[in-house]
This record gives sequence, C-alpha cells and structure tokens, in this order.
Amino acid sequence: MKKSLFIGIFAAFSLGLSAQGLTPEVLSRIQAKQAPTAADKVIHNALAAGDVSALATNHANQGEMDTYFNYSVNSKGITDQKGSGRCWMFTGLNVLRAQMMRQYKLQQPMEFSEVYLFFYDQLEKANLFLQAVIDTRSKSMDDKTVEWLFKNPLSDGGTFTGVADLTAKYGVVPASVMPETYASNNTSRFTSLIKRKLREDGIRLRTADKGADLQAMKEEMLAEVYHMLALGFGEPVKEFKWAPKDKNGKLLSEPKTYTPQEFYKQFLGNDLQNDYIMLMNDPTREYWKTYEIEYDRHTYDGHNWRYLNLPLGDIKEMAIASIQDSTMMYFSCDVGKELDRTRGLLDLNNFDYGSIFGVTFGMNKEERIRTFDSGSSHAMTLMAVRIEDKKPVMWKVENSWGASSGYQGHLIMTDEWFNEYMFRLVIHKKYAPRKVTQAAKKKPIMLPCWDPMFSAEE
Repeated sequence: MKKSLFIGIFAAFSLGLSAQGLTPEVLSRIQAKQAPTAADKVIHNALAAGDVSALATNHANQGEMDTYFNYSVNSKGITDQKGSGRCWMFTGLNVLRAQMMRQYKLQQPMEFSEVYLFFYDQLEKANLFLQAVIDTRSKSMDDKTVEWLFKNPLSDGGTFTGVADLTAKYGVVPASVMPETYASNNTSRFTSLIKRKLREDGIRLRTADKGADLQAMKEEMLAEVYHMLALGFGEPVKEFKWAPKDKNGKLLSEPKTYTPQEFYKQFLGNDLQNDYIMLMNDPTREYWKTYEIEYDRHTYDGHNWRYLNLPLGDIKEMAIASIQDSTMMYFSCDVGKELDRTRGLLDLNNFDYGSIFGVTFGMNKEERIRTFDSGSSHAMTLMAVRIEDKKPVMWKVENSWGASSGYQGHLIMTDEWFNEYMFRLVIHKKYAPRKVTQAAKKKPIMLPCWDPMFSAEE
C-alpha cells in the first residue's frame, strides 16, 4: 500500500466512521432545519439593501450619550493619522505633547512631526530586516523565522517600544518644521513598494557568494531605501528654529535653534526606555509574568517588545492613578468591536447581531484571542475616567482620526467594553506598586515573532 493512501485512510478513520462531506443528503437536511419565515424575508430584504450594522443598531442604546468624567487630563488639538497605520506613533507623541503643553503652559495646540520620526522608523526597520536576513542566511527559506521575515520586511504599524527607541535616538521636532506629505498620510502604496525592494534585496543577500561583503551590500541597499524615503517624505530636519506662541500666535520669546535631540532633551527629557512599563491583559497566558517577542522591535540595536501580563483590576488601578495625576497613557485595544463611529461610543450594547441571525456570539475574551477573533488593532491616548462608588464606569481616549470623528475627536468606552477589548497600557513606574515593578524586572519568557497575538501591530 502506498504511504499517501495509508495516511488518507488513517485520517478518515481518525475523524470517525460517521464523518462525511457536504453531500446532497446532508445539504437537504441542513436546509430543512432552516426553513425561512416571513421575518427572515424581511431581514433578507433589509440586508440586501444596507449594512448589517445599521440593521443591528440597538435603538434603546441611542439616547443622549453620557460624556461626564470626574477625572480628566487636559488636552488641546486633535491629530489625524489619515490613511496611514501610524496610530502607535500618533499616540506616543500625543502623550508627550500633552506633557509638554502642561509643563510649559503652552496656549496653542502642540503637535510633533510624525513624518520626521516615521522616516527613521522605516529606515530602521529596513536595516532590521536586512540584518536579520544576514543573521539567518544559513537557514532555509522554509524556516519559520525566515518565512516570517520575508512576509513582514516592513510595516507602518508599531508599538510604544518603537516610540521609546526612536525618540531616544533621533529626538523630535514640531510638526511646523517638517509637515506631512501625501505619502506619509497614505502609507499603503508607498510602503508596499519599499517592502518589494527589501524582499528583492533580501534574496540578493541570501544568494550572495560566500566571500561577499554583506555589510557593504546592505549599506548600498539602505542608501536606496533612504533615497526612496526622502522622495516620499522629505529629508529629515537636522536643526530648526522654534519659540512658544500665545493664544493669538504671537511669539513669547526669541526663536532658538535646536537639533531634534536637543529639543527633546530640553522640553521633554523622558527616559521612555527605562521609566515606563507596558502592561498587557491577555487571559490566554499566565498573569504576573513578563513576556518578550522576538524580532518585534523597530531598530536592530533597540529593544524587543516586552510587557507584563496582569489582571484587569491591577491595570485599572494604575490607569486611574495616572489620570488623577494629569498624566495621559499609551493605550491599545480592539477598536473595531462594537464601535459606534458616529457617536464615538464603544459599548457592548451598541449592536445586536445575534437577534438578526438567530444565533449567539458568546465567546469570552480568552476564546476570542485563541481563535484569532480578537486582538489589539489600534492605539489611542487614555485620558479620562468616570468613577462611581470607587469603581470605574466610563473611560475616554483621545483618538488620531481627526477632530470631526467620534465624539469631538475622542472615543468613549464603557467599563464593560474596556474589560472585553482592552489589551495594552503603558504607565510610568511611579504609578506602579512595588509588586508590579518587581515583576517587570524578571527574566521575560521569549515568544516567537509569529505569535498570533502579535501578528497585527497597531
């Protein structure tokens, strides 16, 4: 008997003798169990003419939205990432700008240049990919890590770790001295071209002669990537003049000349790499353990994404302490779930899809993660909480989808929604109890770069 035939027979028996395909008889029985009713015809007509979310909207939840928060961090000026996946960068820089505006009592909205830092993010990721290709050159193309690298040579997504490493290395500049371009606001096509070039370069590095100078080859490749980025985003600012303005736009002092690193050091000075802890709520993994994801970093010489997995209650306590001390936080979640975009409300009662189809959608958070139904998809800035009877009932985030989106550029979420779809929060260590800071110092458990929880960066 041929081996392939034996395997096929074994597989059939392992499924059970009653296992069968979708035969006409099975299909007939299925159809009989779902005989259409008059109500089904109405629902079909409605779905044929419009979006299912409109039909599933829970009218009882459409009353006046509660927007009161008894603890909130002041902010001014909503940013807009437009057609790009840079929410992680907008969020990180929004946390920093809120700090600068508060500390220096700036009267006009302040925004840092996202395109400035994004230029270096893309260049650094290109170097990370090419060097990783060199490092894994002895492995076959079928190796899981090599396969992952070529699937993900570059992206416009990221995490707080990227913000920390990039600002430490390159500083920041005001948006006024390096404005956005079409390519930075609409990253999909532009990034795809750089990815194509990097994959081609990666193959060249893998197939180069044994005595080839791979580092020299890589440098030439990076020069081409730099040229592409400069054409799309503009040359990064090396130095600039800046001075704060009053509410009418009048300069409050003589402009001074800064390098991006000098500007960061004088007006911010945060040690984002060491003074902050990324917290995660992932019920699929053991709590009070620290985890690290291999190759999930923005710079080759930077830090892998590392986080401490905690129960929600502990995360909420630190979030509340930070907000009460007027400090915003980097926050990420599965924003697409139960989102009323028009009102900017994240509420488990926004939609009732089950009643339309006559089925249940009853998975819990752990089950949704394990089955790839849910994961962190978007980063925003956590800035407000409403507390009743010593418990949080509502939260608010500053978003980066423009001032006209959601609730005045913000999203409001119920605490029940927070429980189900919140994933990550970055807090300053001063808001963390000793138990948390000590746990964060423990040797992390290394997770592979292809882990499903991290397959889609925000």
